[in-house]
Amino acid sequence: MSQPVILCGLGRVGWRVLDYLQAADIPVIVIDNACAPGDPRLGKARLVQGDCRRREVLEQAGVVGARGVLILTSEDLVNISTALMVRSLDPTVRVVVRMFNQNLIARLGKTIHNVFALSTSNLTAPLLALTALTGQALGAFRLDDSPDGRRQVAEVAVGPGSPLAGQTVANVAVRHQALVLAHVPAAASPRFLLEVAPEARLEAGDRLVVCGEPHHLAALLGQADDDLTVRWANPLRRNVRVLWRTLSEVDLPVKICTGVLLFVIAASTLTLHLGWDRDSPADAFFRTISLMATGADMHERDYHSSWLKVFVSVLRIAGAALTGAFTAIVTNYLLRARLGGALEVRRIPDGGHVVEELLACEERVVVIELSRDGRFVTTARRLGVPVIIGDATVREVLRQAHSPTARAVIAATNSDLVNLEVALLVRDLKPQQRVVVRLSDPNLAETLRANANIRFALSVPTLAAPAFVAGLFGDRVLNVCLVHGRLLAALHIRIGPQDTSLIGSTVRAVAVNYRLLPLALTAADGTQHPRPLDVRLGPGDQLAAVVALSDLDRLVRREALPSDCAVDVHGFPLPTRDWVAQQLRLQKEISAAEAEKALDNLPVCLATGLTRGQAEDLLARLAKERVTARLRQLS
Repeated sequence: MSQPVILCGLGRVGWRVLDYLQAADIPVIVIDNACAPGDPRLGKARLVQGDCRRREVLEQAGVVGARGVLILTSEDLVNISTALMVRSLDPTVRVVVRMFNQNLIARLGKTIHNVFALSTSNLTAPLLALTALTGQALGAFRLDDSPDGRRQVAEVAVGPGSPLAGQTVANVAVRHQALVLAHVPAAASPRFLLEVAPEARLEAGDRLVVCGEPHHLAALLGQADDDLTVRWANPLRRNVRVLWRTLSEVDLPVKICTGVLLFVIAASTLTLHLGWDRDSPADAFFRTISLMATGADMHERDYHSSWLKVFVSVLRIAGAALTGAFTAIVTNYLLRARLGGALEVRRIPDGGHVVEELLACEERVVVIELSRDGRFVTTARRLGVPVIIGDATVREVLRQAHSPTARAVIAATNSDLVNLEVALLVRDLKPQQRVVVRLSDPNLAETLRANANIRFALSVPTLAAPAFVAGLFGDRVLNVCLVHGRLLAALHIRIGPQDTSLIGSTVRAVAVNYRLLPLALTAADGTQHPRPLDVRLGPGDQLAAVVALSDLDRLVRREALPSDCAVDVHGFPLPTRDWVAQQLRLQKEISAAEAEKALDNLPVCLATGLTRGQAEDLLARLAKERVTARLRQLS
């Protein structure tokens, strides 16, 4: 990639994005009005000082003809103004904009051509949720909109007593339905994508970076919590517990008034039933409610005893008083509880929130919100999520939310200090509890992980930066993650009629030629191929894969590959002789007699002028027939 990328704004997100771009060896020109020219963090990047909204500053940076423009300041209005100015200078350049107002995100891309708007909340929410559920998340993306389309990238450490020790990489991948993106041996260099040896045995100190569905990776990461399912399995016990907690939070005057009213009704029903032979329990209850709650005639002639007349008269007076008191107290309670506020119509956020991500994973969620008028309180309740109004830095509030017995606690307020205080308080309640802390300061997050044993201190810039880099390559790149110093990109490849170098090739051949790891293949007719190595590509097919960012440009440009490989057959079982002869006729375009004669003098060249991928694919097909063959590099 020779064209530079223009980066506007060196805030916390901007510096992290710059690190990713430099790790991928992408030339960068930075526009910022606060950075010093000699700042060592700039590395090889060229700095243009000035306001990124000004035409002359953008022209000095070379926006026209740039590979793309990243606008990452902390103000939406500045970002939009810059995007419009860039579009006026070069209508074709790709623009990736950071936005805070989620209502503008989708509309901006529709209004302004070739503009990709991203929100840090949308980008970080899936990773916060997956970290809480599985304890690990290097990246997350979606292959499609189906429930099974979510994919997680995570790192697995093999400890001294780990059950993974001694197993092969291939065995671990098959058992947990995962793809291995990298294998980092304890005493050797990391291996990525196709370099990973499936037969390698894992040892203590090794690390695996895997990609798969979150619920499949949970067991691999050792974070599946069966006890939680058992504890919540009894619906009767759960509902009784919920009812008891609900009643305990009702005001005392409401409880007293309700209790007195129910006692009077019960006593009157019993009195009328025992003191009047004609009244059944149901009739006695009906007569009681009629006397207390309505203005119906008391029918004096029905009461032959004097004490019954006195009782009914007192009951009518007591009923009027109790009904009025009950109505007043309950109405006052509901008004103070601001029931109307819970029912009012408020703006529903478009998405990208941690609660929504957890609900999408079918998890139970409890929210603690400081303000009763919080922007998303009503939305959370509409989604069926219980919301506790209180301060999460107070011990009793955390106890009320049952944080010590929760699967995980996520501290995701806008204040780093509050999030840190919540994390430490939860750890004080239960030292082993998993706490995910959202931080805006990457240095603070790294310090907490290293020195405070808060493993899941995650910084927003670190989580969001890969997606901004991915946005430079358009919608085909799903996400980018940094794996042991190498940037890996998950992407969709659509096979068009013009892709003659790919049409007819197997997925395995394309994978080897462009050094990518296939994830899934969707054929033009909608057929899904989760393990597509032997499938041949056709027009309209969509291949999902992971590729190193350094190789992405070769794939996007469909770079021509050298045909400098040959495959030689050195031996084969007798039953496969006819099949080998047939392959020889097809590859060499010779007669059956010539093929039979060639097989009598091994080794024989089966095919020549192949790309590396075509040769590897042919070797794989020969290996299935137990044919001994070798790849030979042509000089």
